[in-house]
Amino acid sequence: MLLPKLVTTLRGYTRRQFGADLGAGIVVGIVALPLAIAFAIASGLPPERGIFTAIVAGFLISALGGSRVQIGGPTGAFIVIVYGIVQQYGVAGLTIATIMAGLILIGLGLARLGGAIKFIPYPVTAGFTAGIAVIIFTSQIKDFLGLGMGPLPASFVEKWQAYATAGAVHLPTLGMALGTLLVITTWPRIDRRIPGPFVALVLSTAAVALFDIPVETIGQRFGGIPTSLPAPSIPSIALTDALALVGPAFTIALLAAIESLLSAVVADGMIGSRHRSNMELVAQGVANIAAPLFGGMPATGAIARTATNVRTGGRTPVAGIVHALTLLLILLAFGRWAELVPMPALAAILVVVSYHMSEWRSFRNELRGPRSDVIVLLVTFTLTVLVDLTVAVQVGIVLAAFLFMRRMSEVTNVSVVRESYGDGPEGAEGPLYAQREGGVPRGVQIYAIDGPFFFGAADKFREALSQVSEKPRALVLIMRRVTALDSTGLHALRNVISRFQAGGTRVIVVGPHAQPLTAMGRAGLLDQLGEENLAASIDEALAMVRDEAA
Repeated sequence: MLLPKLVTTLRGYTRRQFGADLGAGIVVGIVALPLAIAFAIASGLPPERGIFTAIVAGFLISALGGSRVQIGGPTGAFIVIVYGIVQQYGVAGLTIATIMAGLILIGLGLARLGGAIKFIPYPVTAGFTAGIAVIIFTSQIKDFLGLGMGPLPASFVEKWQAYATAGAVHLPTLGMALGTLLVITTWPRIDRRIPGPFVALVLSTAAVALFDIPVETIGQRFGGIPTSLPAPSIPSIALTDALALVGPAFTIALLAAIESLLSAVVADGMIGSRHRSNMELVAQGVANIAAPLFGGMPATGAIARTATNVRTGGRTPVAGIVHALTLLLILLAFGRWAELVPMPALAAILVVVSYHMSEWRSFRNELRGPRSDVIVLLVTFTLTVLVDLTVAVQVGIVLAAFLFMRRMSEVTNVSVVRESYGDGPEGAEGPLYAQREGGVPRGVQIYAIDGPFFFGAADKFREALSQVSEKPRALVLIMRRVTALDSTGLHALRNVISRFQAGGTRVIVVGPHAQPLTAMGRAGLLDQLGEENLAASIDEALAMVRDEAA
């Protein structure tokens, strides 16, 4: 259903619920502030662009989305792809790529493909998520330690080579970063209502202002932060660059779809609700079109902020709207103070984000799974870290698909029935085909296909039928356990039928299910076979052969 959850949740909305949503929205807005700034800086953008994104995209995702409690904004998943786009195509290229991704997301939602995202294998998402976490951690070492070095190289390996030759650690910077980590990790034991990252940000900023601690701040690196939203604008870009951005745009759209729907599923489990996946994709698309117009970056549903919203009492999209308005008020009233935020504090916040994002326990457990899943996990992880996120996602999905095909082809079996067998009773234990009296007439070959008959199993079928050395009088193909038939299976079946019919052999198909039967009819294969050569059971097929012989 393409109807925003805001419309349905406002029916019967109470003052008490508004109070709960208001409190939750303010808390989540406070949580989102340091994360929005940190994600923007880590992506190679000025800090205010993260705040702009959280305001514009956060408002639209809550107002138009298909989840009751989803909180949208910039997330760590985009850091790698955004950084790469900015380095190669500039901010203008990022704006165009994000708008293109928004259009793709709207198309996915309108095409009702929200449910298809769940078919992306978990080893792929686990692999690139852990890889992104490693890259985020690696990119923050310079600011965490205060290393005196130039701009960081883009390559993962080159970053570590640069660290190895960097100067000495700057002790005040390291102390500030460690102090921030200490506050973030210990504050929840004191008070869970106020988020640890926000407390750490305020305390570190106050320490720099009061004690003049010699660490780099946002103002020293980026200058002042605007105290209002910019006017919307669309940059111009060369057509060749726009075409080159199609691939990254699809990656942004895929990441936004995966993370937002995963976040919505987690939220459903927490509040016992059910989100509308297609409406959520449309809302994500609208947000990713609007946010870059106001200087923002890609956005999606944020699992941690959504969970915080739920835990603090948010139950309708009003909380998400309040979260965006809270950030807007902070920008208008306190934006000028943001230039005092120390860079090592933001680096420490991102180190914590990367730790939680890695989900290393789940990653370790996946290494104990089936070999094919381990291969997909490690390939996706390695490509994300060493090559490129776009390549990693594409290769991971394709590799997972090929390994799935291989696994399914092993499930399907094509075997010759060499003894006198008939149909066993439905649900009976023992052999698939129970022995019957009367035997099989001379010159009759019986083959059984068990399992899905698609491109992964078609070669098995062709190889099995190629073993028929002498020309049989009749060929019986038992398809009672063929649950699915695709075009490659149809092609293999057509070739076999044509070859044997050309040699004068009668081909009889036994017991096809509805889907294979419909596929054969649409492909014209039933006309070629002849409806008189369809049998409901093996006994019926053998009776047809005996009658013909008589």
